[in-house]
Amino acid sequence: MQNIPSVDLRDFLSDDPVRKQKFVNEIGKAYEDIGFVALKGHFLDDQLVDELYGEVRNFFNLPLEVKEKYEIPGIGGQRGYVSFGKEHAKGRKEGDLKEFWHFGQYVENNPTLEAEYPANVTVTELPKFNTVGKEAYQMLEKTGVYVLRALALYLGLDEFYFDNYIKNGNSILRPIHYPPITQEPENAVRAAAHGDINLITLLMGAQGKGLQVQNHNGEWIDAIAQDDELVINVGDMLSRHTNNRLKSTIHQVVNPPRELWGTSRFSIPFFMHPISEMPLNCLENCIDAENPKRYDDITAGDFLYERLVDLGLIKK
Repeated sequence: MQNIPSVDLRDFLSDDPVRKQKFVNEIGKAYEDIGFVALKGHFLDDQLVDELYGEVRNFFNLPLEVKEKYEIPGIGGQRGYVSFGKEHAKGRKEGDLKEFWHFGQYVENNPTLEAEYPANVTVTELPKFNTVGKEAYQMLEKTGVYVLRALALYLGLDEFYFDNYIKNGNSILRPIHYPPITQEPENAVRAAAHGDINLITLLMGAQGKGLQVQNHNGEWIDAIAQDDELVINVGDMLSRHTNNRLKSTIHQVVNPPRELWGTSRFSIPFFMHPISEMPLNCLENCIDAENPKRYDDITAGDFLYERLVDLGLIKK
């Protein structure tokens, strides 16, 4: 397999049970094989995508001293601005060559979760930034709900198994800026090889080379989507919950050829997280004699905390 499979969410949303099952089979097999798909038919329209990229560019073009006032101490980078080089991949000391922003959940009717999650940060210099970010967040979350419903069916669960775990979940929308590279990086890349923490990741901005996925043979494959596609991959939480039946694939963002060092790259992943108390215990129907239980029981909240420490965003 030299590229990632493409699927169309409109098949799942159709009233045709054959088309719906086709989508379930295609996305399930892709996630067993390589853990990545390119998805058409999502809920982001072109105008919203253009507006979001415009606002993101406007933010990262602000002077550093303006951006830094939105870097909130003590919350592990979960909201607002995270400055260049702060985050590193698990097991690495070198900071990734990126800066980023975090939009978080807009909690509905749950004071307990409102108290648990840090508040979103408002950028006063850009009046549309937060409005556009919220709309994109909610459209990506809506897309993710249907992807997880398809995966629930593929796993032999009730179609709506994940719904209550992801409603008001601790999901994050992360606009990333990889600035121009001005000198030879010392053992650092734009995003070092890693697996994502969450259930699934929905990625905008994989239209150019840079994102690479590792297949079962250890080979790196360019993951390039069409303009109308999102790249969606399995995260470690879902892999763990399915006893590694669905694969959380190692991926990276490599530095561009030297002739493109002077260019910025933007990408916008949506990390879909459940509520903290979701048990990530291996599903019983994913355990058998050939696939014994691989992971200890843990909640999503405890797993997230462990991984934020690994990434250097929380200091123990």
